[in-house]
Amino acid sequence: MIDLLWPATLETLYMVSVASVVAVLGGIPLGVLLARAPKPVYRPVSLVGNAARSLPFIVLLLLLTPFTRTVTGTGIGPEAAIVPLSIGAIPFFARLVENSLREVDPGLIEAGRSLGMRSWTLVTKVLLPEALPSLVRGITVTIVALIGYSAMAGVVGGGGLGTLAIVWGHERFRTDVLLATAAVLIVLVQGIQSGGDHLAKRLDRR
Repeated sequence: MIDLLWPATLETLYMVSVASVVAVLGGIPLGVLLARAPKPVYRPVSLVGNAARSLPFIVLLLLLTPFTRTVTGTGIGPEAAIVPLSIGAIPFFARLVENSLREVDPGLIEAGRSLGMRSWTLVTKVLLPEALPSLVRGITVTIVALIGYSAMAGVVGGGGLGTLAIVWGHERFRTDVLLATAAVLIVLVQGIQSGGDHLAKRLDRR
């Protein structure tokens, strides 16, 4: 069982780690844009983001298969799964970033403006630092969601624990493999959630 679980767990961690980094790098600028943009810009960007988030991940995975093959040269395996995982996670995390920035005390924003801070300085010196605990919680939620998405990717051969559960558990009627896979996923989620909550509390100065 260890020989099956260990490489599958490493593949899941690899997919989730890369997709999480991409989600943060793409989601923070998009979230800042959503939080600070005027209505003519906000509405179309928000509409596109909502449309992307409204698609079930399995549907997004199938729709992006041609694009994934173009980018990675294959439609199966961890590398292929990273593409839809990243694209699906960016608008998800961006909305969490937007909500975090909107929770910042408006008085701090006004104080920054009174000091002559421009938009970029206001974002980097006031908004993002003040929203950091909430952003950490948002990253934690995103990583947990990506673990679930990565398991769904196993339906189409995405690798990791999802593929292990489908190929070795479901198709071979191995209940022990299914239970072991579920146990590893639960441990991963609980560990990441606990670590994220602890870090957010450490960063919260209130």
